[in-house]
Amino acid sequence: MRKLVLLLVLVVLGVVVAYVAAGFMPPPSVVVTTHGTFQGASIPFEFQPGRAGDAFDYTIYFEQNGARTLVGSGATSTAVSTVISAAQNPGLKVAAGPARIVIVASRKVWKMRTVEGTVFGDVTIRLEKPKVSVVSTKHYINLGGAEMIVYRATPSDVESGVKVGDLEYPGFATTGDLHVAFFALRYDQDVKVPMKLYARDASGEIATSDFDRMTFAKKPFKKSTIPLDDKFLDRVVPAILAGTTDVTPTGSTIEKFVVINSELRKKNNETIRSMAAKTAPTMLWTEAFYPFTNTKAEAAFADFRTYMYEGKEVDKQVHLGFDLASFANASVVAANKGKVVFAQELGIYGNCVIIDHGMGVQSLYGHLSSFAVKEGAMVEKGQEIGKTGITGLAGGDHLHFTMLVNGQMVNPIEWWDPHWIADRITRKLKEG
Repeated sequence: MRKLVLLLVLVVLGVVVAYVAAGFMPPPSVVVTTHGTFQGASIPFEFQPGRAGDAFDYTIYFEQNGARTLVGSGATSTAVSTVISAAQNPGLKVAAGPARIVIVASRKVWKMRTVEGTVFGDVTIRLEKPKVSVVSTKHYINLGGAEMIVYRATPSDVESGVKVGDLEYPGFATTGDLHVAFFALRYDQDVKVPMKLYARDASGEIATSDFDRMTFAKKPFKKSTIPLDDKFLDRVVPAILAGTTDVTPTGSTIEKFVVINSELRKKNNETIRSMAAKTAPTMLWTEAFYPFTNTKAEAAFADFRTYMYEGKEVDKQVHLGFDLASFANASVVAANKGKVVFAQELGIYGNCVIIDHGMGVQSLYGHLSSFAVKEGAMVEKGQEIGKTGITGLAGGDHLHFTMLVNGQMVNPIEWWDPHWIADRITRKLKEG
C-alpha cells in the first residue's frame, strides 16, 4: 500500500513538474514580413514561422484607435498570406492613419499546457489617393535647358514633381497644396521625350498629369577637337591621380589620361549629382545669376569634344559648362545667393565649389586655385568664393562654370538672362 501511495505521489509530482516545465518552453516564433503604408481599406498581410517547420495556431487582430477586431485564425507551419478588409471581415472599421496587426501564436506543449506569444506589425492606412494638376502656363524648354512649373499636389505628404523620360525632378511645397519644380531637358535627350507631373504616396500609388509645353532644339551643339601633348599630360595626370582614389589606372600617361577623362569624369559627375540631396526646400535667390562679365568664353555648354594625341583619336567626351577666362588668379564670385554644399578637390574639376540656391538649383565652379569659402557657409551674390586656376583638367587658367537642376547639368545662359528669369520663373510664381 505504501508503495502504491509513493508511486502515485511520484506520478503527481512528475505531472506537476512537467506542467511547470511546459510553461517555460518558448512560444512559437513568428516573423511579420509585411509592413509599411497601404492605400485603401484593403490591407495585404503576411507572416511566417521564425523557425522552419515550426507549427502553431494563430489568431489575427486588427487594432486601430483603441479598438481590436478579430480578423482571422488558423494553424500553420508555413508562411501565411491574407488580406484584411471590411469585405472579408464584416464589422471591421478601417480609418486613415496608423494601425497595427496583432498576431497571437500558440501551441500545446506535451499536450498539457499552451504557450503563446504575441507579435505586432505596424502599418499606415491611406484612404485619400494622390492627385496632381498643373497651375502655371506656357512652359518652354530648350534642349540642354531648364524650366519651372507650379502645380497642386495632394495629400500633403506625397512625393511629387516632374518626370522627364526616366529622370525625376522633385517638387517643393510652397503654400497650401501648391508646389514648385525645376526640371531639365538634358542635352542628350530627345525633344519629344515624355514629360509629366507625378504625385506618389508611400504605398506606391501614383497620379500623373500632362502639362502644356513646347520643346526646342536650337542650333546644333558645337563640336571641337582637343589636341593633347606630353607637356599637358605630364602636368595634369599625376596631379589628379595624387588627389583621388576613385580610379587607379595603369599604363602610359595617355592611357591614364583616358581613364581620368572617362571613368573619373563619370564618378565626379556622380558626386556632383549627389549634392542635389542637400538642396534647401525654398528658393534662396530672387534675381538673375551673375553673368561673369569681363571674361571671355573659351568653351560653351554641350561642346562635343574629340581628343587627339599624336594624330590619333583617343577619347570623346561632352563638355557641360562654360569655360570663362580673364587673367590668372582672377576673383571668382558666387553667381547668386545660396549655401556652399561642396568645397573640395574633385578630380577633373580640380578645386571645386558647389553652391545650393534651393529647390534643386545649384551652381558649380571648377579649376579654382584657392578657396575663399567653406562648406556650410551662406554666400551672397557677388561674394568672392575663390580664385581661378589650372587645377583638374584645365589647359589654362580659367573658371569652369555650370548650372545644375537636381544634379543634371544645364545651360547657364538661361540663368544669366533677366528676361528668362522673369518669364520662366517670376511670372509663374505670381500666377500661383
